[in-house]
Amino acid sequence: MTLATGTSKAAEPAELRWDPDSLPPFPAVALKALNLMSGADTSLIELCNLIRSDPAFSAAVLRIANSPLVAFSKNVTSVLQASMLLGFRRLKSVVITVGLKAYLKDSFTPLMQLCWRHSVACAIIAERAAKWSSLDKDLAYTAGILHDIGRVALATTMPQSYARVIKRGADGSQELLQSERELCGIDHCQAGRSLVTAWGLPEGFLEITACHHDPEKRVRGAASLIPPSCALTDALGLTVVRYRSPRSYAEVLAEFPEPARNLFPADAKMLASEIANEITIIETV
Repeated sequence: MTLATGTSKAAEPAELRWDPDSLPPFPAVALKALNLMSGADTSLIELCNLIRSDPAFSAAVLRIANSPLVAFSKNVTSVLQASMLLGFRRLKSVVITVGLKAYLKDSFTPLMQLCWRHSVACAIIAERAAKWSSLDKDLAYTAGILHDIGRVALATTMPQSYARVIKRGADGSQELLQSERELCGIDHCQAGRSLVTAWGLPEGFLEITACHHDPEKRVRGAASLIPPSCALTDALGLTVVRYRSPRSYAEVLAEFPEPARNLFPADAKMLASEIANEITIIETV
């Protein structure tokens, strides 16, 4: 691992350059959940057993299963019961959410809180759009949660450098990526791709993490909803780096497939309020 040069002021300690092997590992339960792609009953049981092997994950899954976010009609008292009621795909989404929250727990600075809320909001928007577009809503949610994992890692590895990225701002996503490369030596899409490889995540997450700001990349299926969902999250004000020329809510909505674009609230404040309420529930369970 090498030291950063040329970007830090003399009064500031030098920061370590990008090295995915130096980062704390993503929670093992969440990584294994991502790699259990089959929807068979055996996979559900295997995932259930994984959760039960980790007391912290067990408690967090039970809290979410009993929260207004899920709204079951009866009290859920065991991970097995939660697994059967949620089903494999929804349970996997819950585990990934809990995993990201656990990953950020020891460094939940204001910057990390911005990253967390942007990721969760993107996941919520992508899930809704997928449901309305007859696409895999659980994959869309998981993709939304993880699309910016590269930015989370950059902010963890180089908090001072990334603070300068935020202070500089940008006119758009391409300028933001360029700023990250100048100040951090790598942009968050490249960092995301590096992490997907280092952590052995399913190959589909390479496009999700690496290409969500690439206007030339044409991704299909639920993953195609991540670029507009990310942009809509920014348009709602849940952005990490402020754009000097932000795109409008209506402009970004037009990028979603029909009928999703017509089913989102016409009022941006209404959608922002709905998402804020869901994030609050997730943060407090």
